[in-house]
Amino acid sequence: MDLVEKALDYIKTNDVKFIRFQFVDILGAPKNVAYPVKPGEKGLDELREILTEGIYFDGSSIRGFVPIEYSDMLLKPDLSTLSVLPWRPTEKSVARVICDVYTPEGKPFEGDPRSCLKKIMDQLKEDLNGEYFVGPEPEFFLVKPDPHNPHRMIPADIGGYFDMEPLDDAPDIRRDIVLALENLGFHVEASHHEVAPGQHEVDFKFDNALKTADSVVTFKTTIKMIAKKYGLIATFMPKPFYGMNGNGMHCHQSVWLDGKPSFYDENGPYQLSETCLSYIAGILEHAKAIVAITNPTVNSYKRLVPGYEAPVNIAWANKNRSAIIRVPAIRGKGTRIEFRAPDPSCNPYLAFTVMLAAGLDGIKKKLTPPEPVEKNIFTMSEKEKKELGIESVPSNLKEALDELENDTVLKKALGDHIYENFMELKTAEWDSFRTAVTDWETNMYLGTL
Repeated sequence: MDLVEKALDYIKTNDVKFIRFQFVDILGAPKNVAYPVKPGEKGLDELREILTEGIYFDGSSIRGFVPIEYSDMLLKPDLSTLSVLPWRPTEKSVARVICDVYTPEGKPFEGDPRSCLKKIMDQLKEDLNGEYFVGPEPEFFLVKPDPHNPHRMIPADIGGYFDMEPLDDAPDIRRDIVLALENLGFHVEASHHEVAPGQHEVDFKFDNALKTADSVVTFKTTIKMIAKKYGLIATFMPKPFYGMNGNGMHCHQSVWLDGKPSFYDENGPYQLSETCLSYIAGILEHAKAIVAITNPTVNSYKRLVPGYEAPVNIAWANKNRSAIIRVPAIRGKGTRIEFRAPDPSCNPYLAFTVMLAAGLDGIKKKLTPPEPVEKNIFTMSEKEKKELGIESVPSNLKEALDELENDTVLKKALGDHIYENFMELKTAEWDSFRTAVTDWETNMYLGTL
């Protein structure tokens, strides 16, 4: 049975009435068009054709895609991603299928983030017979209206790291999230309360980068919908509250070559291979530009400040979590690096693209990283960091965009269309922030100047 016939059987078995053809825009926001499944043989033939050929949509209405004179675009479903949405009714159910975006001529659209990631993964396969694996850890807050000020949101509980009831008020919510994710095919490894009040984490299994990026988009939607059922809001905003830890999305990653893990070498320094060390060096080399993609909002840089366990120091370490790259203790097949800068506001397809591009650049150029820094960098003075050559990531979105503008490796990986439209959207965001007058300013200056 081919993929189309398997999909038709799945749709029939699960009483699917609506199929959401899903994709993301350049900034990573999920979009979809819902197709109603028609009854009878005629409806079955029409559905078979759409699952095979795709469905047209207006690309000019999607930010960063195409102008109105080139509006017709095609969504081609990846039928391996077809899944019933567990938060929708089971009778006449709703399924979603993740799509790649094509031009009417049948060519992959250069502005499609998913196709962008597929392209660099294909390059890795062609150049080195390699595969790219990522395991992200997206954190989120559950928030509710402040009873004393309904226009202000506050954390939904007072729990802290690994706390239980009654401090942690959300074990039932996390339970429902885990069950929903498992129904969507996730292999959930753990869930727990995070450091800050109202902050949580649900970890899912390390996997192929494309599948993982698909999963991050689905993960965020699922959590928001389950939280809504409890009368709460789930937010992946990097820094929603002053004085508290922000939401990160640490990305564990490894490259396999010729079907085997390539980051482990029993006889190498720290039992790491030359490939791994060069990959680390590539990430460090491009870190200042990478964060424009992995930390793409004005608010991202409220998280990336010293303190709050923020990964701002461009260095690597084996155990030390104050460096931007950490190598977890596990060795052998599970050897991997953890890039700690990203936050969950990013477009995962583009984030994984630029991380892989930087790591590959390090491998191809045989770059060597500096010595690992095993001391707590958070407690070092600026003089100590300068002596060790430890720099910091950009302090705001504008500085990060400037770094990206000068990084030819990452620009090539993104392609002209995505790079130019991303820069246009994000420059506009920065200008809007730069010219806005905030409550902080009026409170600070209005009565005193």
